[in-house]
Amino acid sequence: MSNVAKLSVTLTPEMAALIAKAVEAGEYATTSEVIREALREWNLRRRLLQQEREQLQKLWADGLASGPGQFKDIAAIKAEARRRRTAAKPSRGD
Repeated sequence: MSNVAKLSVTLTPEMAALIAKAVEAGEYATTSEVIREALREWNLRRRLLQQEREQLQKLWADGLASGPGQFKDIAAIKAEARRRRTAAKPSRGD
């Protein structure tokens, strides 16, 4: 790695032990590899969360743009959900 930055981090003894154990077990060659993989995973998770956030924002905007809803309040929504659930249940005579 020709272009690297050396950083110093403080870890709890438990975290340091986990890293040392992974290296001792041969899962990683160095502690730096453990940290680099952890950072790659962290970065991937952040990107996925951002994508999910953007998707929710788009769905929200689409919902608002679609116009007013057909139900006047939450009670009406719940009543419709109960009606649909009841209608979807098979009769006991089947």
